[in-house]
Amino acid sequence: MTRRCRGCAKTALTPLLDLGSVPAADHFPPRDIPVADTECGHPLRMDRCAACGLAQLADDDTVTAEPRGVEPLALREQAAAAVRLVHAAGLLRGSTVTEFGSPHGGTWLPLLAAHGFTETTGGPADVVLDCFGIMHEPDQRAAFAARAAATAPDGVLLVQYHSLAAIVAQGQWNALRHGHFAYYSMSTLRTLLGAAGMSVVTAWEFDLYGGTVLLAVRHGDHTPDALVEELLAREAEALSSAAELQQTVDRHVRALRGWLEEAAAQRHRVFAYGAASRAVALLSMAGAHRGLLAGVADASPGKQGRRMPGTDVPIISPAELVAAEPDVVLLTLPDLLAEVSAGLPELEGRWMIDDPAGPRRR
Repeated sequence: MTRRCRGCAKTALTPLLDLGSVPAADHFPPRDIPVADTECGHPLRMDRCAACGLAQLADDDTVTAEPRGVEPLALREQAAAAVRLVHAAGLLRGSTVTEFGSPHGGTWLPLLAAHGFTETTGGPADVVLDCFGIMHEPDQRAAFAARAAATAPDGVLLVQYHSLAAIVAQGQWNALRHGHFAYYSMSTLRTLLGAAGMSVVTAWEFDLYGGTVLLAVRHGDHTPDALVEELLAREAEALSSAAELQQTVDRHVRALRGWLEEAAAQRHRVFAYGAASRAVALLSMAGAHRGLLAGVADASPGKQGRRMPGTDVPIISPAELVAAEPDVVLLTLPDLLAEVSAGLPELEGRWMIDDPAGPRRR
């Protein structure tokens, strides 16, 4: 059967990034269950459409229930900053709001309530929110149509996404995961939104996840402001090197494996912090095991007592991490640094940041 683009239904799809077979990104087995031979047997590939430019998950054969994570402070602070900027731009008009949420949790509804908005599910809303939600929709064309229909004729749709340009520029190959069906560029989003009868009017950039963009979108044909044009130009330059993303995978995996082996040779007790989805493929592909990585701490109670998929590395609580007195702690999500440093002062001076070039000091 011929595969079609999730966004425009065309068939001109070519591989952009192929990780082979890896564990499911959101299935964390109990720690006492041995690693099964089939655990790392889920294909993971990103294709890109030549017609609309959408980077997308090729297939997903995983059926798992994701343990709900704890929303990071960095994400909450960014959401508050985003709402302030949208308000300052005069785009928070009306009184009703609808949110298309992310399965990872988090909501902007209380922030909108502070501006006098009431949630509605019975019809088009004056403000429609989508913070990292739409990427979880297998049928992208239908998802954009649904969000357009939920937005009142004079309303605004706010779409926040992790930029494909940032993923490419920073070598964030492990942003690719099961359950995330689309990876966006500004140019592609304009195309898909245009097909739904909407257009981008302005945009804001944030440092979250190395490069996050928030779009303000309205019905009809609008001329974007200078911020949108500037983003489009920088994005085109970054995406010109998209083919190099595949090469980053091998460098990153080799660098991490080498660092873990060197630390073990020096008898250092190495732990990690952050049992995030982007750490799943990385640790599995690097061949992590308890002899190299004693445990991964995470604040989510739903993940504690389990293990990292494809490895025997247990997931522990932050308190257990402190009690273990590690020599060094690898932080899998750099955005967490300020929060975990403040919350775990006992580990001052032991943090290392995961990086495609190899772990580096904070």
